[in-house]
Amino acid sequence: MSGPLEELFEELRSQCSSGSWSRGVELARAEAVSGERETDDEIVVRVAVPNAVVSPTVVLYPDDADWDCDCASREPACEHAAAAVIAVRRARNAGQSLPAGRQAEAGRLAVRLTRENGALSFERVVVAETGESPLRSTIAAVRSGRVDGPDFLATGEDVALESALGTQRRGVLPRGVWSAVLAALARIADVQLDGTPITASSEQVGFQGRLEDGPAGFRLRVRPDPRILERFEGDLVLLDDQTLCRAGASNLSGRELEELRRGRDYAADEAAALVTEVLPSLRERIPVEIATNRLPKTHREPPRLSFEIARDGDTLRVLPLLVYGDPPTARVDAGQLVALGGPVPLRDEAAERALLRQLQSELELAPGRRLESTGGDALALADRLRRWPDLADDSTLRGFARRGSLEPRPTLDGDRFDLSFAGGDGEGTASAGAVLSAWREGESWVPLDGGGFAEIPSDWLRAHGARVADLLAARGERDALPPTAWPELIAFAADHDLTPAPDVLALCERLEGEDDASPALPDGLRATLRHYQEDGVAWLGRLRDAGLPALLADDMGLGKTLQTLCAVRGRTLVVAPTSVLPNWAAEAERFRPDLSVCRYHGASRSLDPDADLTVTSYALLRLDAKKLGEIDWDCVVLDESQAIKNPDSQVARAAHALPGRFRIALSGTPVENRLAELWSQFQFLARGWLGDRKRFDEIYAKPIAAGDAEAAERLRRRIRPFVLRRLKRDVAPELPPRTEIVLHVELSEPERTLYDTIRAATRDDVAKRFAAGANPLQALEALLRLRQAACHGGLVPGSEVTTSAKLEVLRERLESSVAEGHKALVFSQWTSLLDRVEPVLRDAELPFARLDGSTADRGAVVDAFQAEDGPPVLLVSLRAGGSGLNLTAADTVYILDPWWNPAVEAQAADRAHRIGQTRPVVVARLVATDTVEERVLALQERKRALGEAALGEGTVAPLNREEILDLLRS
Repeated sequence: MSGPLEELFEELRSQCSSGSWSRGVELARAEAVSGERETDDEIVVRVAVPNAVVSPTVVLYPDDADWDCDCASREPACEHAAAAVIAVRRARNAGQSLPAGRQAEAGRLAVRLTRENGALSFERVVVAETGESPLRSTIAAVRSGRVDGPDFLATGEDVALESALGTQRRGVLPRGVWSAVLAALARIADVQLDGTPITASSEQVGFQGRLEDGPAGFRLRVRPDPRILERFEGDLVLLDDQTLCRAGASNLSGRELEELRRGRDYAADEAAALVTEVLPSLRERIPVEIATNRLPKTHREPPRLSFEIARDGDTLRVLPLLVYGDPPTARVDAGQLVALGGPVPLRDEAAERALLRQLQSELELAPGRRLESTGGDALALADRLRRWPDLADDSTLRGFARRGSLEPRPTLDGDRFDLSFAGGDGEGTASAGAVLSAWREGESWVPLDGGGFAEIPSDWLRAHGARVADLLAARGERDALPPTAWPELIAFAADHDLTPAPDVLALCERLEGEDDASPALPDGLRATLRHYQEDGVAWLGRLRDAGLPALLADDMGLGKTLQTLCAVRGRTLVVAPTSVLPNWAAEAERFRPDLSVCRYHGASRSLDPDADLTVTSYALLRLDAKKLGEIDWDCVVLDESQAIKNPDSQVARAAHALPGRFRIALSGTPVENRLAELWSQFQFLARGWLGDRKRFDEIYAKPIAAGDAEAAERLRRRIRPFVLRRLKRDVAPELPPRTEIVLHVELSEPERTLYDTIRAATRDDVAKRFAAGANPLQALEALLRLRQAACHGGLVPGSEVTTSAKLEVLRERLESSVAEGHKALVFSQWTSLLDRVEPVLRDAELPFARLDGSTADRGAVVDAFQAEDGPPVLLVSLRAGGSGLNLTAADTVYILDPWWNPAVEAQAADRAHRIGQTRPVVVARLVATDTVEERVLALQERKRALGEAALGEGTVAPLNREEILDLLRS
């Protein structure tokens, strides 16, 4: 015998293991194989396995030399397939079509349903040649022989149905089992309802959609499915094709079903969404009937990406769109298809997703979102777009071509200065403003007026950008530079082979005159100047003659008043703190008796137009700004010019507006806390020379606060021609030594308890302020109570602590020093603390005087203390006596409450340590142990670097949140 069956036999035998083939032979000999059916392509047999519940079904495919068995064997060929091919081969050799097998007479399982009072009654039967018999027990029980019943062969589908039935296997089944039963029935071949063959399906059938013409365009509604012939309990329905199903909403939500049963209307212009989105989505859940001929035609075409590209200055604007058609007939917006006219395309969402992935990965764009890019980002975007199909020759993108590097071209004509930049390939130019702005913002490319972009000369700008920005910002009309800018201009010109005008060179040569040149002193001077004072007068004279301003920033006590009196010419206005007005009048009378002095002060004040020197206070400058600003002063002097450190204050604005040909600012501490203080003083000296506040903040203040040494050096270089700064230790070695000590004070137990309580509350308060967005200076205000508790409990509102360890130490020290013949100054920023010092001194029988803001005749108090027989102790408030006073009778200075600003304390100490002092000076700070005051001392060291950043070497260490919180640590 030969042919396909024989080839299948040999193939199966080769694939079987020896054990599986042997068991297959045994099954075939036991006549366990019964034929089911045969077609042109397949032979189906059943294999009755002894003691097995399920008789596996084997399908043989002779023409393909292949087979299939529904057993769970993982072997390439199982024993059932082996038995099947052996039995079929044997039957063919015996002249039979299919093997009969000893189980041929066994029945098969079927399902019979009957109508019963609106429900369906369920029963399984065994169908044999002799008829049908009900199956009363489980398949396993009958097959094992434990229960009597008809002989049958069960399939896996039969077992699955029995599992779905659960414990109730006949009669009217519970509603909850029908879903699983219908899914199993769908695989049963023989199912009848009252004798009529039916099929089963797990599909839920209930409603059908219908689209028809509506008043606004279209109406979509749903109705019960017309295929339903009959309904049964348990949500069962029989369809017109004799299929038994479950009734249901077909995945429509309750709200959606309710709305569609009433009918949902669509406007005519929503037809595109209907045919491409609404109807396809609904058809996935229920059948839909189309009862209108007004729907637009649809067609299939692939989606594509289109781009709207535009330029606005150096900004590139790109709007990508996901469209269908060319020109577009539809656009996808936010996931919705918008028809643009013509046939509506059927969406290909897979292709759309592929395009969107490509758009994101290659261009970093999203459809429908306009992207605006400038500078280098715009060039990079243009490069990517040009690589996109059909965009390589886009005219707008050509405007974002790269044109090499820029070349700086400065020009100088007399005092007129200009700068431009030319494209490296000779095409186009760029303005200096655009280049400098790009450089400051970290951009590398700028647009050319001839089209395209050029790379900025970064190396040249690093070397000269800050200087040329300052020069350009200082230009006035005709691009002319003021004399204040000429020193910077000379330095820039030397680096670029430019020739300044002769008058520019002459002025700068005068400014660089020898310091030891003898100054032209006024004829009426009655004083012998020290060498450094002569240098200062010569320096002031050079700036005066050149029409330039001067900031004399000599250390306290070096005679800034005397030097100024030697340099002023013409009608002069001096603005000073109220406490030192008598000092100016006295020194003018003593050293320059040739000057007539008008003391513009008091309620009956009036200006003397013939006075050479008019002296007034900052308070009166603020009140009488208009009156004082109407006079064309030859010279205006601000003494202790840090008084206008807040540029927003009224007094600062009044000072900025004062007219004056020669302007002088005097301050030993022109920078105390912030560099904005220096800007305000230069706004008086040379309005606009340091730019506006915003530019000063961006170019100098912020970088210096961040520790930028280059920015600090640029600022020093810019102001250096107009600032003279000398320290006592360098120019006045004849001064006696000054010793600074810290007296550590242990708080008493009640004071410690009070302090610790306030510290805990203050730390929480500061943290909350920072969380609410407070800046560090605002947060410092919250530390006031903490500092007061470290000095005297009585300063804290509500406190019952009446003693102070600090005042006890102060008493002991004063008793000792006064007994030894010394005089002392006692400073505090709080007059309320000085109030508590007074009874301590009275109790110790120590004579004292007091100078604060309420003192009417300050000169008399100072003179009394300076007198040899005057009181040995002077109580002084920092505000009233921290500057301008000469108190050289004292050789000991006590500071009761250390402050963050070391300049304020230095001013106080310099009231005693100044020219005229003959004895060594001791400055003692009383510091409470383990309090915020100890940390203030460390903070003072960092604050000292602030002024040095502008006037000397050093960088600024900014006060930040962490440092403030560190002041409060336990």
